[in-house]
Amino acid sequence: MGLPSTASATSVSVWKRYVALGDSYASGPGIPVQRIDPMDCQRSTGNYPARLAGILDISDFTDVSCGGARTEDMTAAQPLPRGPTPPQFDALRADTDLVTVTLGGNDINIGDLWVSCARLDPTDPLGNPCARQATIGGVDLYEQRIATAAPKIAHVLEGIRQRSPRAKVLLVGYLRVLPSALGCYPLFPIARGDVPYVDGVEQRLNAMLATQASSHGAVFVDTYTRSPGHDACQQPTAKWVEGTSPTSPASPVHPNALGMQHVANFTRDALT
Repeated sequence: MGLPSTASATSVSVWKRYVALGDSYASGPGIPVQRIDPMDCQRSTGNYPARLAGILDISDFTDVSCGGARTEDMTAAQPLPRGPTPPQFDALRADTDLVTVTLGGNDINIGDLWVSCARLDPTDPLGNPCARQATIGGVDLYEQRIATAAPKIAHVLEGIRQRSPRAKVLLVGYLRVLPSALGCYPLFPIARGDVPYVDGVEQRLNAMLATQASSHGAVFVDTYTRSPGHDACQQPTAKWVEGTSPTSPASPVHPNALGMQHVANFTRDALT
């Protein structure tokens, strides 16, 4: 299955200077071709920012997205194995007129959710051991983390506005990772009863991002509700996100090349 066409007679750009910020859902770990500036950021020439720059015919394009990035890495150097990378906000200029950012997943440590569920779920594959652990004492750990991340996302959006006051800012959400029910255990090792909880965490994260975008002058690009039937449990030709054992070049539980192309298209649609 080929990638969808993105060329358009109306795609010749009014946008001149584009900066892409964000975490691994922007950088594209494992997707060919991986850049080496720096290698530790796992930044692909086939990620959605690069594809969007191509769609919009933008020549002045700077991609500083980096795997593992949190909100704090916008204004402070991000520690990496081969040495820190500069704050992502260093790429913003007064004449930057387009900014995309995908951020928040690492602030709530959503990777810990996958790891915890994969460790617990074989003990009760039809139950919900992961959800029970995350809500011990009636307090939802991930709900708390999402609430704590909200003002940090707000601060990022305000920081972009201060540095690039004329920029159109798009806060790009996270693609659907799992279906809303059942899942595909053991192919994706999340117990059947935990699938709605894990999917619900992602829905709440995206909802928080949408609220912050609306409150702080940005456009939210809703990729989650536009990706039903393309989660990690689908066939290789249909899925936009890889599972724990990828079937195409991409990191586990991350967008593949097809997913990145669709995110670029959704972002283009939000601009028009």
